[in-house]
Amino acid sequence: MAYKGEGGHGQPPSATLSKVSPGSLYTRRTHTRNICMASDFFYPNMGGVESHIYQLPQCLIGRGDKVIIVIHAYGNRKGIRYLTNDLKVYFLPLKVMYNQSMAMTLFHSLPLLKCIFVQERVTIIHSHSSFSAMAYDVLFHAKTMGLQTVLTDHPLSGFAKVHSVLTNKLLTVSLCDASRIICVSYTSKENTVLRAALITEIVSVIPNAVDPTDFTPDPFRRHDSITIVVSRLVYRKGTNLLTATSTSWVQAILLSQPP
Repeated sequence: MAYKGEGGHGQPPSATLSKVSPGSLYTRRTHTRNICMASDFFYPNMGGVESHIYQLPQCLIGRGDKVIIVIHAYGNRKGIRYLTNDLKVYFLPLKVMYNQSMAMTLFHSLPLLKCIFVQERVTIIHSHSSFSAMAYDVLFHAKTMGLQTVLTDHPLSGFAKVHSVLTNKLLTVSLCDASRIICVSYTSKENTVLRAALITEIVSVIPNAVDPTDFTPDPFRRHDSITIVVSRLVYRKGTNLLTATSTSWVQAILLSQPP
């Protein structure tokens, strides 16, 4: 329909229109980002990655963004659940293969993930943990749909063992076209860059939000203070070092006491 502006029938002048895609039109109209967090690790499983994936969306929602979480089913927990601040969580009916990580085939998750991305009008994919098969699946399908992708790599990994070699090769393929990589420490950045053969310009470091001053022991109470370590008792968390240190302290205390 023709529009004459101010001189035509007393109507106000028309705004300048530009050709945009449906996704960009939705984002421009609402001034929000539609973000999808994806990983194999989330509540009711416990851990640092699980806590991070819950806390980060709460901060983004507070800034006005829309955030959803996509994970595999945990037992009978399937379908859609809502958490604090209407945080929408998709528990997909995908089989777990090992250590709460699903089997990666790329194709069995495609119909579900594509439907979610289109329905929620997702513009940014944020995967978590290089040990998550779900993270790799989501990154692959997101790039085929032209979405921006980000991976936050939390743990460190070796280079010698068979599972480490396979994981590193998979990481190299999955991150070859990623938009951005985030690591939780500078040591983690060096580890990820070497494992995935990345250029350092696309890797950023955002340290874990821990105030070290709250965990510094009082030097004046060095002989009577007790240090409590809170962590999952797995090898990569250094439980062998904790055991050796605790044994040395117990032996020292026993030897220092009179009979």
